[in-house]
Order: sequence, then C-alpha cells, then structure tokens
Amino acid sequence: MLATRWPAPFEDEDWWFEVKWDGYRAVVGSADGKIRARSRRGLDLIGPFPELAQLDIPDGVVIDGEITVFDDEGRPSFSLLQRRTGFGGTGTGAPVGVNLVAFDVLFRGEDFTSKPYEERRAALDDLGLEAPIIVPDPTPTHGVHLFEAVKEQGVEGVVAKRLGSTYHPGRRSGDWRKISVRHRIRAVVGGYLPGEGGRSSTFGSVLVGLYAPEGLRWVAAVGSGFDESALEEFSKALHQLERPTSPFVDDVNAPGLPVWVEPGIVITVEYKEWTAENHLRAPVYKGVELADPETATWAEEGPD
Repeated sequence: MLATRWPAPFEDEDWWFEVKWDGYRAVVGSADGKIRARSRRGLDLIGPFPELAQLDIPDGVVIDGEITVFDDEGRPSFSLLQRRTGFGGTGTGAPVGVNLVAFDVLFRGEDFTSKPYEERRAALDDLGLEAPIIVPDPTPTHGVHLFEAVKEQGVEGVVAKRLGSTYHPGRRSGDWRKISVRHRIRAVVGGYLPGEGGRSSTFGSVLVGLYAPEGLRWVAAVGSGFDESALEEFSKALHQLERPTSPFVDDVNAPGLPVWVEPGIVITVEYKEWTAENHLRAPVYKGVELADPETATWAEEGPD
C-alpha cells in the first residue's frame, strides 16, 4: 500500500501520524521457519541483506516495514544504507548493520488487510518483536507537532494514516498521506555527460527521466551528491549499459555531448522545486533504489 502526497502537516483526531523512514520498503514474513523478504516490486531482499533471514518473526506472520540504517545520532541514513547495495559513496559493501522498522501487520494466522488500521497496529504491538526489528509508536492527532520534530532532526517527513482504514495491497490510497520535509523523487538514468578535470575518468552528471505514457521524459542532469566511491561504482555500471541512441522521447537540454545508456538504474534525487519547463531545480543524488525502472512514472513522481 502506498501513500499519496500531501502538501502540509495537519491536526485531526481521525488520523494517526508516523515518521516517514528513509530506507527500502519491505514486506517480511515467516513461514515454515523460513524468513522471506520482498521489495514493493517483488525483488528478493535476503540477498543484499542476509541478516534479515535471522529475524525473529513468529511463524505465520507477515509485516510491512522499512529496511533502515541509523547513524550515530539515531537518525535514519539512506547514505549508510547504500553501503550495502552499491553506489554508496562511502565504501561499497562496508559492514553496516540494518534494522527493520515495522509499521503494519498484513497476516497473522489470517488475512489482516481488511482489518482497521488501529487494529493492525495493536496486533503489531502484541507480537513483541525485538531488535533489530523496531516498532515505533504512532502519534495520534498531532501531525504538525510530529512534523516539526522530524524536521528539526533532519528526517524525511511523516505519514498520516486514517483511523478505521483498511490495507490496500499494491494501491496508492488517500487513507495514507505522505508529507515530506524534503522534496524527493525516484528517477531513471538514461544517459550521462562525460566528466572534466577531476571527473575526467568518471562522469560529470547523469541524465534522468520519468516514464510517461509516451515514454521516458527527461527531467534533470544530476551531478551533485556523488563522492569518489559513488562516482567510480556508478561509472562502471554506466559503461556496461551504453547504447547508441537516446532512450528519452524528448530533447535533453544539457551542456555537453551525452552518452546514452539503457534505462536500468533507478536513483533517488533530492531537489528544490520543479521549473516551469517541468525540470528539476538544484537536483542532488541521494542513492540507488532497488526498483523496477518502469515504476518511476510521471504520474507517481512528477509535479502535482
């Protein structure tokens, strides 16, 4: 189940509010003594995060949550999480441990998706899950207060969830509202601009787009946010994906001569705003997403 974007935090007795965690969404369950973990698009997550196989989840239980890494100050850090999945920028494959932040129960001996949100939350608390699984308490009513708290801590945002609402697998629902402190989208890499000077051996920026009905639309050239390790790892992947023609359906208005690549990599981009031409202003690379490129769509990620 996915949340809809909402422009501002609010107060409402009919809603509970949770922190919007900065990690990889995961559905994790236990059956016949074996843990299975899948991304929102069905990718196996035990491979990149083998410690998930050791989670102590009761048999016959499936939970929804976020694979997250916390920094030394207890804040979720997507950049630290990237150390485990490549293009991390601070040492690919570095031995950093992960947590599973659990926020919903989908199955507990029976299908729980048709039960009200607050009943599912109570069932989650009753499981008595222990570290490295974390079950944060939601905040009833006071969404503005929680939003200001996470903003002060530099966290991504909050998610509002309507009391009495059921869980809709695979759907984006107005019963969940995401209110972001920072603007972010997932975008598909379709090319790059060769680097100059200190980046002459890697690249200057990557060219990213979103899938619309007519095809992949270009939205930005992203050059900021990469450190040396990320540049090297990303450059290797880009060279393997090179192709002779542009994957974008529109013109790419970027300085330099682009090198085109197969659109197989999804990245998270933080940005200031959308321009009048529907391009991103001040885009910054934040990390790689474990996602099917065709899920990075104009309808989900584009301007409202």
